[in-house]
Amino acid sequence: MHIEPDLVSPEKMLLAYATAAAAGAMAVKFAVDTVRTRGALSLLARTAIATAAVFVFFEVFPHYAVGVSEVHLILGSTLLLLFGAAPAAFGLALGLLVQGLFFAPFDLPQYFANVTTLVAPLVAIKFVADRIIRPDTAYVDLRYGQALALSATYQGGVVLWVAFWALYGQGFGAENLSAVASFGGAYMLVVLLEPLVDLLVLAGAKLVRGLGKTGLVTSRLYA
Repeated sequence: MHIEPDLVSPEKMLLAYATAAAAGAMAVKFAVDTVRTRGALSLLARTAIATAAVFVFFEVFPHYAVGVSEVHLILGSTLLLLFGAAPAAFGLALGLLVQGLFFAPFDLPQYFANVTTLVAPLVAIKFVADRIIRPDTAYVDLRYGQALALSATYQGGVVLWVAFWALYGQGFGAENLSAVASFGGAYMLVVLLEPLVDLLVLAGAKLVRGLGKTGLVTSRLYA
């Protein structure tokens, strides 16, 4: 996931530093909560697994350019449900950094804008999950409607942020608006697939409940 190079000029990119810092501050807050409940080692292990998963999402899974960005199957809600908010947020940021450093250096100037695009919607679905999933409901027992709500919130947030960067950087010309609309329409197809992936992953997790004792998944997955 990235906005196209030069979509936002360097002087305008200053805003991305602030938005990424705000998203990062929330991720740190989630991390503090995680360390209190499961310890630093669990946080580090889950972050490492999430980072590897994000790298696979970016580099291995099919992706194609549409309009102002690329369409990827970035399973933000899946990461949240398996690993928790902080490991998922750090995994998205680190996975994006690994991709930029070793495979797509042309994306590095847009890194903070892209971090915002990926992490801010994750913060949003953390609050949505807390609101729509009862505290006594394990994530493995989620219903399709709940998975769809999380996916729609995350993917919709990604689209809105990409649209924001495109309009902020290039204005409201007809060509730019058309490119934004093309990207948004294509990306919404992911919303149809991600809830099914979530439920399949959660169904698989039910078969290996011993994972809950390892610290490699969030405690909410089974508890």
